[in-house]
Amino acid sequence: MKHSNVALFIPHNGCPHKCTFCNQKNIVGQSSQPNANDVKNAIEIAVNSLKENTKEAEIAFFGGSFTAIDRRYMLELLDATKPYIARFKGIRLSTRPDYIDDEIVALLKSYNVISIELGAQSMDDEVLRLNERGHNSEDVRNACKIIKNYGISLGLQMMTGLYGSDFYKDIYTADEFIKLRPETVRIYPTVIMQDTELANLYNSKKFVPYTLEQSVDLCSKLILKFKNENIKLIRLGLHYSESLEKNSLGSNYHPAFRELCENKILLEKTVELIKNYYNKSADFFEVYVNPHSVSKLAGQKKSNILKLNSMGYKIKIKTDKSLDEYEIYIKQR
Repeated sequence: MKHSNVALFIPHNGCPHKCTFCNQKNIVGQSSQPNANDVKNAIEIAVNSLKENTKEAEIAFFGGSFTAIDRRYMLELLDATKPYIARFKGIRLSTRPDYIDDEIVALLKSYNVISIELGAQSMDDEVLRLNERGHNSEDVRNACKIIKNYGISLGLQMMTGLYGSDFYKDIYTADEFIKLRPETVRIYPTVIMQDTELANLYNSKKFVPYTLEQSVDLCSKLILKFKNENIKLIRLGLHYSESLEKNSLGSNYHPAFRELCENKILLEKTVELIKNYYNKSADFFEVYVNPHSVSKLAGQKKSNILKLNSMGYKIKIKTDKSLDEYEIYIKQR
């Protein structure tokens, strides 16, 4: 059974910098800050909904830089979880790498924080500078070391296609993440939000974003890169919101971005097997995938099947429960 977390957003609070890409209000459609009562209300709703399943759920604070907010306010939010925390797996939060030290991590651990996600975004120092992040790659490495020393699960967040970045720098960031051995990663292709410095750069033609096709090509490779290292990818692409769709510029945002990437992975694997290992004169091919990957192979609106047909390959999708989500094999008929 999938367990829902109690998610509380703290938009753009605590962050000492205004990054080129950031407009939390437009991304999540929220500008108000939660208080202790909001935390309690959200938790009580979850308790009533999840009942006994809360033991596998987390209380999550996202959207801002949790460890950089006013200390009294941070403790107010954490204290609000105390009456309920024994019923949950623990607390997950996100923050900046330059607002992590031994003192703050020890404090968080005392409140049963079990996972800290760092908004690293890039491991290329020039990209970080150009996007006014206010920290460097060494800050990320130091923060990761401290978090791991306290036995807290480490998550890393990266953004692809930032101003000043390219495919090589994004791949480099992924490789550097792997060296840091996080338990989880999130990948967010850069979306240009109105009322940001990035929007100004885009409108003045100084910033040319990846196309949707380029983002899909890159991120399909990153999915496999992290999977091969047994690092769990818990998010790919921004959560959909009406505010996000309304206030974004360009054409590189897609609400089903991960699905597009997974479609591409299975399409490319199918084509590779047919081209390299099988008799192309066969009438059609039976392509076997995990039952949960049938729609991924077929593609949105059967786009993969149509592409294969246009290449002269007729396929019939079959299932094999023993296969991993991106594994396939083919039989000729």
